[in-house]
Amino acid sequence: MSETTTAEGAAATQGKLTHRQILTVLSGLMLGMFLAALDQTIVSASMRTIADELHGLSLQAWATTAYLITATLSTPLYGKLSDLYGRKPMYLTAISLFLAGSLASGMATSMYELAAFRAFQGLGAGGLMSLALAIITDITAPRERSKYQGYFMAVFGISSVAGPVVGGFFAGIDSFAGITGWRWVFLVNVPIALAALVVVTKVLNLPHRRVEQKVDYWGAVALAVGLVPLLIVAEQGREWGWGSAASVAMYVVGGLGVAAFVAIERRMGDAALLPLRLFRRPVFRMSTLVTVVQGAGMFGAMMSLPLYLQIVKGATPTQAGLQMLPLTLGIMAASMGSGAVISRTGRYKMFAVAGLGLMAAALFALSTITVDTSLALVMVIAFVIGLGLGASMQTLVLAATNDVRPQDIGVATSAATFFRQIGGTAGTAVFLSILFGTVGDRIANAIRSAMTTPAYTAALAQHPEFAKQLQGGLDVNDTSFLSTLDPTLARPILQGFAESMSTVFLVGGLVLTVGFALVWFLKEKPLSDKSAMEQRAEAEEAPALALAH
Repeated sequence: MSETTTAEGAAATQGKLTHRQILTVLSGLMLGMFLAALDQTIVSASMRTIADELHGLSLQAWATTAYLITATLSTPLYGKLSDLYGRKPMYLTAISLFLAGSLASGMATSMYELAAFRAFQGLGAGGLMSLALAIITDITAPRERSKYQGYFMAVFGISSVAGPVVGGFFAGIDSFAGITGWRWVFLVNVPIALAALVVVTKVLNLPHRRVEQKVDYWGAVALAVGLVPLLIVAEQGREWGWGSAASVAMYVVGGLGVAAFVAIERRMGDAALLPLRLFRRPVFRMSTLVTVVQGAGMFGAMMSLPLYLQIVKGATPTQAGLQMLPLTLGIMAASMGSGAVISRTGRYKMFAVAGLGLMAAALFALSTITVDTSLALVMVIAFVIGLGLGASMQTLVLAATNDVRPQDIGVATSAATFFRQIGGTAGTAVFLSILFGTVGDRIANAIRSAMTTPAYTAALAQHPEFAKQLQGGLDVNDTSFLSTLDPTLARPILQGFAESMSTVFLVGGLVLTVGFALVWFLKEKPLSDKSAMEQRAEAEEAPALALAH
């Protein structure tokens, strides 16, 4: 009898899998999660090159926005549909959509096409992360779950390093295997997705009892009406102006959509896309709130730190990816270590508290960096961020899913992913606005100060073309000229960026301090020794046993 059949039989009889069977299932889930996590970093590292190739530099943000919108909107829908129809068909659907979107994106001939194909790709990405968490929640007991979620955190960390390295490599070469280099940024997903399809089809054989319930399509429509305008303004507001007519229109439409969504969810009850009764559970409610705050701080840090390494320290995207390796090591060490302790003791709140505290302290440390801060110190701080992230991120998901009924695991895990994405999107928008809203004045002040030094005026006299550029105003959206600029002339510009990034890190530290204060109010509910699948099996057997007696 094959391992797969054994796993299926064991699951069907008592809903319990062995460690070996769990690892077998985990192999397929990790491939799917790696697809989603790698894509986010590999594309961001090469988007400028792609935009240049497709002659759409001014449109590049829409390729990112389109992906973000569909990935965020589809996340809660996958959770609900998987609760109704089963994890495996929905996970295979997510991988297939992502595969088709990746293949199409690699063939795009314009930025408009790329944005459309990235939107399609995002439809798949929305299920890859949340469904992997839902499946591991199904097959592992809460007390044991952190050990296995540590593998997911390792995938998340590895992708944060591998993405910029691989993206920088493909963006930097003219062609590979007869295909334009940048197209491999998307095509590299194809073999991974095919492998994921094969592995998931073979090993993910878990029992599912279909629930006869209406699908909350109107809720999905209202959520789209509410979120799409808000996500668009989060991405485009800096260009439009946060108080412009276009931004205000987005706020109004988005607000009306969110209000309609809440009203529909209240009316739909248990059939709702995001059942409001979940938020009446104190542990789920508090862990979700902290997740939003953590998402804002986390994505703010992970967006700003590579910018510092590339702009101020002059690293290439590939080098910046490698310099983020300490962050990955911190994530892996903390997630594996905390998972082992939680499994042994059943205590988890202390890791959420310590994780938020470490992340806040690390961002405050980063707020002190300057142009001359040693790279070694920056990498040490990145390691501390990784420790905080690895300790708290999985713990918050564990707390949320431990507080809901087994029947709600899909919607609960997708809600955790959904709200982290919302927090991350808002945080990124705010932090980028702070960076580019302050950097112009900081650079101008630094240049005025440098003008009083003989070395700077002498260097300026030797580069009249740069002096003319200064008179016309520097374009801080394109910093490529810094790599060839005289170091004396470049220093005030780098100083301005470093000061603005310090402000960004300071705000990020304050945001995470709020999360650190909130997480103390998280109640530590005892962790169950039975998986969601076991609990569902027992619930189904109970009526039969009652009749037998």
